[in-house]
Amino acid sequence: MSLTIGRLIAYSMISILLAPLGVFAHCDTEAGPLIPEARAALEAGDPIPVLKWVGPAAEPEIRAAFAQAVAERAQGLEAREAADQKFLETLVRIHREGEGATYAGRKDEPVAPIVALADQALAAGSADEMIGKMSAHLEHAVREKFDRALETRRHQDESIEAGRAYVAAYVTYMHYVEAVHDALMAAGGHGHGEAAETDEGHDEPAEPAESGDHGH
Repeated sequence: MSLTIGRLIAYSMISILLAPLGVFAHCDTEAGPLIPEARAALEAGDPIPVLKWVGPAAEPEIRAAFAQAVAERAQGLEAREAADQKFLETLVRIHREGEGATYAGRKDEPVAPIVALADQALAAGSADEMIGKMSAHLEHAVREKFDRALETRRHQDESIEAGRAYVAAYVTYMHYVEAVHDALMAAGGHGHGEAAETDEGHDEPAEPAESGDHGH
C-alpha cells in the first residue's frame, strides 16, 4: 500500500469516526490545542498566536477582546481569572462559528481517541504510526463485515429468519464500504497536497456498476 493510499484511508477513517462528534470538536475543550495556546498568549500579552484560529473578518473582534482581557488582568488575581475566562469563551465561540458549528460552551472532558492520535501524529512530525493503526482498523472492520455478510448469504434461503439475517449483514457491510468510499473520494477531490495525488501512470478506478442487489 503506498503512503498516498494510506493517507487517503486515514483521512477517510477520520471523516467516518469524527462525523458523530463534529469536526474539530476538541477545540472547545481544555485538552485541545486552542485553549492552551490562548492561555499562553494571554501570559505573553501577544494576540498574534491566536489570530490564526479565526478568519480575517473576526480578527478585529478578537484583537479588541484580547486587549480588554490584558487590561483587566492587571486589576488583580480575581479579575485576571475572570478576564481569561471571558476571552477564552469569546475566542472559542468565534472559532467554532467559523467552522459552521454550534457553540455550546467550553468543555472539560477527554478528546476522542482518534483526535488524540491525530494530534500526536502532528506533534511527532510523522503520520506513519497513525496511518498504520487506522489502516489495520479499517481492514479488520471491512473483513469482519464482509465475513458476516458472506456467511449469512450462504444460508439465506434456509428460512425467513436466515434471509433477514443476511439482509441485515448485507446492509451493514454495504453501508460501511460506501461510507469509506465516499470519504476517500471526498479527500481525493480537495486538491490539497498528497491527498489529491494518484499513482503516476494509473487511471482513477472506475465506479462499480450498480446491480439489482444494492437496493439497501
